[in-house]
Amino acid sequence: MHILSFPEEATPPELRMQVRELQEQAWPSAPVPIAPDCSPTHDPSLRPLSMVLVDGETVLAALDILVKEIVHAGERYAAGGLSTVVTRREARGRGHGLRLVTVARESMIARNLDLGLFTCDHPLQAFYEKAGWHVLPGAVLLGGTPQAPFPSDQPGFDKVTMADFFSHKGRRAEASFHDSRIGLYPGEIDRLW
Repeated sequence: MHILSFPEEATPPELRMQVRELQEQAWPSAPVPIAPDCSPTHDPSLRPLSMVLVDGETVLAALDILVKEIVHAGERYAAGGLSTVVTRREARGRGHGLRLVTVARESMIARNLDLGLFTCDHPLQAFYEKAGWHVLPGAVLLGGTPQAPFPSDQPGFDKVTMADFFSHKGRRAEASFHDSRIGLYPGEIDRLW
């Protein structure tokens, strides 16, 4: 087993197709399943990096890292986040997702980002904590756009904000992110990474 990473648009079609099948399995797109395609799923301006854990030619787990500059409390930060984290249903519970999420966090550090932040469903909090992420107390991510925000605390969501602060600048500012509304604004395609 090994981990491969590619810019999303450069992911080999045979791997991309498997990733899309896993995503469709986890988040069905319609009452009648549609055939997944190999087209990119993320806004290219977020520089999506696809990471896959493969065993031979089989994708066991996959995720994407999205990156953008954010402004918070008057300062600019290079931020990254996890998106579309998925593990093949029959391979769950074996640590594949944990391994991939841990390596993704290390990749964000290596890319010299100031911080990583994303939301997850509340029941997944412990999983992400095992991979080195931390709950960002009281924080709400504002997705979408400034004109059409998509907040992580909207009714019906059971989300928690996870984060880690990588750079000296990021660590110095960590307290300003607590109990705050963070303008992520990744756009209309990736409304809330």
